[in-house]
Amino acid sequence: MSVTVDVTISEDIASADDEVPEPASIQSWAVAAYLNNADDDAFISILVTSAQETQQLNKQYRAKDKPTNVLSFPMQLPDEVGMNMLGDIVLCASVIDEEARSQSKSESAHWAHMVVHGMLHLQGYDHIDDGEAGEMEKLEIEILHSLGFDNPYE
Repeated sequence: MSVTVDVTISEDIASADDEVPEPASIQSWAVAAYLNNADDDAFISILVTSAQETQQLNKQYRAKDKPTNVLSFPMQLPDEVGMNMLGDIVLCASVIDEEARSQSKSESAHWAHMVVHGMLHLQGYDHIDDGEAGEMEKLEIEILHSLGFDNPYE
């Protein structure tokens, strides 16, 4: 049981002032948040991109016309495909960096939190109601603690 994480950094970001963690760090945070004990391997893709692109995706898929920190797109492939593609995560560098500054968090800690948050969404966790939110936050705190990061909700 393993998870393969493909990280792509948009060309828009490569030349921007945004501080994007190394792909290896993003991969390690995603792997730490993979909770499935199934025998089959899983695959996910992560795109780090601009506010403009996340705003477009957020508008198209969530009817919210603004950039956002993380979007998750779970995928359900038919069994006959023979692979476990969990889905895609889209991270917005400028929003994550600005949130880290405004919340007085280290950028690394906030990036790790957003990756973990996105991974949990791909695995069926949500925060629509208080009970689900509490369960998801508890998992986020545990995973982030295992990675050496403080509780992001304090």
